[in-house]
Amino acid sequence: MKRTISILAVVVLAVLMVACAQPVDNSAVTELQAQLDAAQAALEEAEASGDASSADVAALEAELADAEAALADAETAAAEAEAAAAAAAVAEGAVEPAAEGEQLVVYMQMGGQQGDASTLARTNGAKAAAEALNIKLIEQYSGWDSQLMIDQFKEAIAAEPDGIVIMGHPGEDAMMPLVDQARELGIVVTSGNNPLPNIEAKYQTAGFGYAGANLYTGGYLTGTAMIAAGLEAGDEALVYDIWHQEGRSQSPQGIKDALEDAGLTVETLDVTNDVDTDASLAIPILTAYIESHPNLKAIGTQHGNITAVLPKVLEAAGKEPGDIIVGGIDLSPATIDGIKSGYVSASFDQVLYLQGFFPVQQIWLTKNYLIPGLHIDTGVGTVTPENIAEIEPLIEEGIR
Repeated sequence: MKRTISILAVVVLAVLMVACAQPVDNSAVTELQAQLDAAQAALEEAEASGDASSADVAALEAELADAEAALADAETAAAEAEAAAAAAAVAEGAVEPAAEGEQLVVYMQMGGQQGDASTLARTNGAKAAAEALNIKLIEQYSGWDSQLMIDQFKEAIAAEPDGIVIMGHPGEDAMMPLVDQARELGIVVTSGNNPLPNIEAKYQTAGFGYAGANLYTGGYLTGTAMIAAGLEAGDEALVYDIWHQEGRSQSPQGIKDALEDAGLTVETLDVTNDVDTDASLAIPILTAYIESHPNLKAIGTQHGNITAVLPKVLEAAGKEPGDIIVGGIDLSPATIDGIKSGYVSASFDQVLYLQGFFPVQQIWLTKNYLIPGLHIDTGVGTVTPENIAEIEPLIEEGIR
C-alpha cells in the first residue's frame, strides 16, 4: 500500500509541476498519460488486495482525479506554448533555444554579502531553481556597490554564459550598453530587485523580465502601515535611505508620500555609500539625529540592513518600544526580534526567495521555450507584530 501511495504521489507531483510551472511538449503529455495509467492500475491493485483502508482509497482517488484534470490543463498549455514559441521565434531579439539535455550556465547578481539578511533568501531561491532546472549557477555578491555590479556584469559577459541576472542599482545609462553587448553574443539577460524599465521594454521579447517589488508601491505600503501603528497628522518623521540613486530612491519616496499624505512633517536623510555597505555606521548617525529632534515620532527606511540596526539605535537613544514608530524592509533575525519586541512596527516583505527563483527560471524558460520576459511583483505585504509568529519558521529556514 505504501508503495502504491508513493508511486501515485510522484506521478501527481510530476503532472502538477508540468501543468502549473512550465509549458510541456506533446511527447511529455503522452508520457505523463502513460504514467497515470500505470498509477491507476496500481490503485486498482491496492483496492483489490484489501490492504488499503477506505479513507486511503478515497484520498488516492481524489488525488488521481486532480492529476487527470491537471493533465488536461497541461495538454492545453502545450498547445499554447507551441503558439507562443512560434511567435517569439520571429520576434525581434529572439534567442537560440537550448539543446535538449544541455546544462545551462547562469551568472546572477545577488546584491549584498553572501549569507547576510538582505541576501540569503534570494540566494536560496536561486539555488532551488538552479537545482530543479539543472542549471550551473554562478553567484556574484557586490555589497550593494554599483560599480562592482557593473564590473561583475562585464566579467559575466566575458564568460559568455547562457544567461545573466542583473540588478538595476547602477542605472540604465550604465547598464544599457552592457545589455546590448550581451544580447549581441546571444546571452539571455533578465533582472531582479531593482528594475530597469527601458531595458526591459527593449529586450522583453528576448527574455528580459523583472522579479522584485514595485519600489514606490512598496514604500507607500510601508508608510501606510506606519500610520496604522499610531501616527497622527502633525507628527515629525524621518525617512533615512539611499536618496542619491534615482531608481533606488523610489522606495523611500513612497514612504515619504504616504506619511505626508497623512499630514506628517517629513525630513529626509541620505544613506552614504559607506553606510550602505556597513549599516552599523548608521547607529551613531541616527542616534545623533534623534537627540537633536526630541519630537521625532517615526523613522522609515527601505534599506534592509538599516532596518536591522534600528532597534539598537532606539535602545542607544533611550527609547522604549513604540516611542518612535519604525517602518522598514526585509526580515533579518535582528528585524524579527525588533518586530517581536515592538521596536519595529512594520517591515515590507518583498519575498526575496522569489527574487532569486524567478529570474533563474526566466532564463530557463526563454532558452527552452522562447518565453518573453515576465514582470513579476514580489512585494505585496508587510510583517507586523500581529503576523510575525506565523511567518517566523519560514524565515528561520531562509525562505522568507
